[in-house]
Amino acid sequence: MSATEDPWEHHATWWRETFTNGADLEYELQILPLAESHLEGAARVLDLGSGEGHLARRLVRASLGREIVVGLEPSAAQLESAIGQAGGPIYVRGVGERLPFRDGSFDGVVCCLVIEHSSDPDALLAEAVRVLAVGGRFVLLVNHPMFQGTGSGFVDDQIMGEHYWRVGPYLREEIVSEEVDPGVRLPFAHRPLSRYVNPVTALGCVLTRLEEPVPPLAFLEGSIDLELESAIPRLLLLRFERPRAAQMGR
Repeated sequence: MSATEDPWEHHATWWRETFTNGADLEYELQILPLAESHLEGAARVLDLGSGEGHLARRLVRASLGREIVVGLEPSAAQLESAIGQAGGPIYVRGVGERLPFRDGSFDGVVCCLVIEHSSDPDALLAEAVRVLAVGGRFVLLVNHPMFQGTGSGFVDDQIMGEHYWRVGPYLREEIVSEEVDPGVRLPFAHRPLSRYVNPVTALGCVLTRLEEPVPPLAFLEGSIDLELESAIPRLLLLRFERPRAAQMGR
């Protein structure tokens, strides 16, 4: 696939300018701090789909005790952006569905708003668990499958004078191309929550935390119904842990 055919290659500059170094309030105020907090204490961290490296760089800065942060990214253009910035992570070109690492290599694995762009989530999840050490944690952040899926969103019904949040066909799995900015189209896969939880727990991991954070108020500035939108989660965080043998026997 050529760079012009691959949207992540083609829009690498747009991504860097739109989301890096505080450009996007939701990333800066919520997504990055949330991922960082759930990886506290992890010494060897893998960032799956690291893009231009904004999360990987933050993880390096966040802990003096961290031994290594590896950012894995399939896009050459995104990697070029990452390597060109200071920060300290090690970057590897590869895909999450076929990780070039040994079993149990990391005690922290994070996949932040990436699995929605994978056509084979089962393979990606299986690989994330494979490289996770016993006692390690896997942090998965996705756009909320119910409230941010295809056909879901804020409705301003000016005829009835009502505001409400429409939920689309939640159980239908599909990949759609969405225009996220003028001239910028990216593929998004919608899947129900069970498609993320069941494959990981079937591999022996335990779901230890689920979070649906309130959207940052600064991000919702300009909303015509702040009360409604502040009650609808945009993100879903799932934290899994690979239990030790003693824990599994309890």
